[in-house]
Amino acid sequence: MADLVVAGAGMAGLAAAAEARRLGATAIVHEKRERPGGSSVLSSGYVWRHRRFEDFRAECPGGDEVLQRLVFDRLDDDLRWLESLGAPVLSRETGNPLTTGVRIDTAGTIAALAREAGDLRTGDPLREIPTGTPVVLATGGFPAGRELLGQHVTPQAEHLMLRAAPGGEGDGLRLGLDAGAGITAGIGEIYGRNMPATGRAIPPEDWPRMAQRYARFAQVTNSEGDRCPPPRSWAEIDVLQWTARQPQARAWFAVADERLGERVRDETVGEMVAAAREAGAPVTKGDGATVVETVAGITRTLGGLVIDREARAADGVHAVGDDAGGIATGGYTSGLASALVTGRVAARAALGMEGAGG
Repeated sequence: MADLVVAGAGMAGLAAAAEARRLGATAIVHEKRERPGGSSVLSSGYVWRHRRFEDFRAECPGGDEVLQRLVFDRLDDDLRWLESLGAPVLSRETGNPLTTGVRIDTAGTIAALAREAGDLRTGDPLREIPTGTPVVLATGGFPAGRELLGQHVTPQAEHLMLRAAPGGEGDGLRLGLDAGAGITAGIGEIYGRNMPATGRAIPPEDWPRMAQRYARFAQVTNSEGDRCPPPRSWAEIDVLQWTARQPQARAWFAVADERLGERVRDETVGEMVAAAREAGAPVTKGDGATVVETVAGITRTLGGLVIDREARAADGVHAVGDDAGGIATGGYTSGLASALVTGRVAARAALGMEGAGG
């Protein structure tokens, strides 16, 4: 029998297994899909933290300060460890002056972690908590779990566009609850992007380019004409969450013609509108403005199981990555960063080696 059992082979689960093997232990990783990587391999690859802890707290005011400090303090060392395993780094800039981190090649990083993880069993989900062996739950939250989304997030769950791997259906949440774990207060919070309302699937490789990220320059309304409050977050996560709860999870972005040249990082508003038109979304012009119909696209669930600073959710059970909550509550922070840090922490704690070097 292995020393550690891991459910899920995304960034968090593979980091836990790789860390266990670094410490001389054995690990079995159960992955329900036929390939490792989960939603991690579909992301843009930015792994970051805020430069100042005060900004982290301001961005995510409802989060657990102890867990936030854990990510803030450990990420830099964990990134060096990840790179030492052969994770390809594409850039050492995040494009945001408030944050620091790297951009990784996600496929190469998952491959590097999988080489270190040991016994990786794809197409083999963990169905119950084993007796006598510590477990790390890393199944990716529940962005694809329509029933759980309807229960915890929005009655419009069936209309959400999925911007994540289809395997994240809440398996870890259910296993953790069965083991006696609790649910965080922010269970209804999600991260994603307003996407062109095309009525058809958009390929994952087009998700970043098609995202409509200019609510700060637009008037945002629902089908009944009700207005969304202006975004408070630079990530516009509050607009996404508002959209997710509107009829059919739809919102209309109306942008005045003189604002089409405004820039959001490396793109103009006009370029994002053109991408929506290319995707086949309804885009109309008139009265000096352009209107784009969007749908809420879900990437991550931000709420999950309650964990302590050792990622412990219940006796013998640890929850990491998006199976855990309490880090990004009230805002948004890097999911890959939380996955990497909590994965390594959980492995050390589960094996009774929390003091081991990184």
